[in-house]
Amino acid sequence: MKRLSLPAQPFARYLVVLLMALVAQVFVTASAAAETADERVVSLQSAWAKIKYRTPEKQQAALFSELIDQAQAATATYPQSAPVWVWSGIIRASYAGAKGGLGALSAVKAAKSDLEQAIAIDGSVLDGAAYTSLGSLYYQVPGWPIGFGDDKKAEAFLRKGLEFGAKDVDANYFYADYLFQKKSYTQALEYLQRAEQAPADPQRPLASEGRLGEIKSLQAKIQQKMH
Repeated sequence: MKRLSLPAQPFARYLVVLLMALVAQVFVTASAAAETADERVVSLQSAWAKIKYRTPEKQQAALFSELIDQAQAATATYPQSAPVWVWSGIIRASYAGAKGGLGALSAVKAAKSDLEQAIAIDGSVLDGAAYTSLGSLYYQVPGWPIGFGDDKKAEAFLRKGLEFGAKDVDANYFYADYLFQKKSYTQALEYLQRAEQAPADPQRPLASEGRLGEIKSLQAKIQQKMH
């Protein structure tokens, strides 16, 4: 019986192709490993802004759900990075907001957990964004027995965020929104003015533009309530 053998030339080509594939895989793996936590945060921020401010509302929940997977991968890769945990929490909270209803409560609780993890590592990062975001959850989520909403905790966390981000647009905007919900309209306008005057982030132009639009919208609502 004749032995089955491969022609020398095709077999050599096969080895070359296989070697190239292995080298490409090693390169991709090395590139992913070389990405820093800060670079991953920038990527998450950019994706979030595109969904939040450039995507129709009906499509946002599905896209935020996909972004949660990326955030989970980031926290697994950089478990000691507070900014990564902050953005994982923000993305989960945004998904919950887009989804709405009681079905979003599990995502809200997961967002709360992520933000608490960020604070445990370093709550001062990103101008106290973990405190600000956690505070915003406490005043927007229903209270017991449905959710964990609590106005006193909301104000405490929002004010803590302002300690680290006195000139931060988000810290001032969310505290203004909280004051609006409490019908403290004059004080809310003061913090909205601070938010409006906050320096725009040149690395996040889309987010800065979108937040400015929200500031203008809230100002109009308050003015309408006051007249």
